[in-house]
Amino acid sequence: MHSRYDRRLADAAIGGRPVVLRLRVRRYFCAGVDCPVRTFAEQVEGLTAKHARRTGLARTILEQVGLALAGRAGSRLATLPGLPAAHSTLLRLVHALPDPQVGTVAVLGVDDFALRRGHVYGTVLVDIESGRLVDVLPDRTAEPVAAWLRAHPGTRVVCRDRATAYAEAARDAAPDAVQVADRFHLWRNLRDAVEKIAAAHRDCLRPPEHATDAEPCGPESAAPAEATAPGELEGKRAANTRRRHAAVHDLLDKGVAITAIAEALGMDRKTVRRCANADTAYARF
Repeated sequence: MHSRYDRRLADAAIGGRPVVLRLRVRRYFCAGVDCPVRTFAEQVEGLTAKHARRTGLARTILEQVGLALAGRAGSRLATLPGLPAAHSTLLRLVHALPDPQVGTVAVLGVDDFALRRGHVYGTVLVDIESGRLVDVLPDRTAEPVAAWLRAHPGTRVVCRDRATAYAEAARDAAPDAVQVADRFHLWRNLRDAVEKIAAAHRDCLRPPEHATDAEPCGPESAAPAEATAPGELEGKRAANTRRRHAAVHDLLDKGVAITAIAEALGMDRKTVRRCANADTAYARF
């Protein structure tokens, strides 16, 4: 034996009061001639770990708080059970946890998400049956998704958005899996179809006092000339569409470039370009 020293370990609170264990442990010499460790401390099984300042129970509680609430919110909650910890400490404990085993995912949800909107995107994989997050991939191309599917065989259904990259990955790495659209994109497809039909047949939406049996209906009918003309689409969204269309064309007539228009109106350049190519405010841009 080399010496003794005192360790202080934070433990779970008792009766709402913080608890600190003062433990006297022994240090030993290492008898191995070639061993680089000259001395080492004994560990109490189930209570201490190397360099740990908390017991296993206290660490487990903080890990669960960190998983549930992450940093600052978790730090505020941790003071209630008598285990004060900084938000950086909670995040460090969460990062140190081992990744859970993925296993076989029968119904896999695939969708993209923005790490930095408009610049950096990734792919999120979800177990649809359990609602559990499975993995996060660094981009939204086909190669990482295909590699993940090859490494985790057994997927029977791939629930994805309308991206062709995900469809290609599923066909390549899981050819026997059935590809389906998720509920969000089914509703989005329906919405786009309804909007397209409503815009093409907007004259059918005239008030009853303006409608006649002889009036044409469809894309070949004449578009309304003024914002107050009968059959004009109403509502806040339609008014914003007319306003943006008029503002874009007003600046175009003055010779302003697309990029400058986008900056002036706070619009995306692609939206401004589609609006500039649209003859009327009701064309889809």
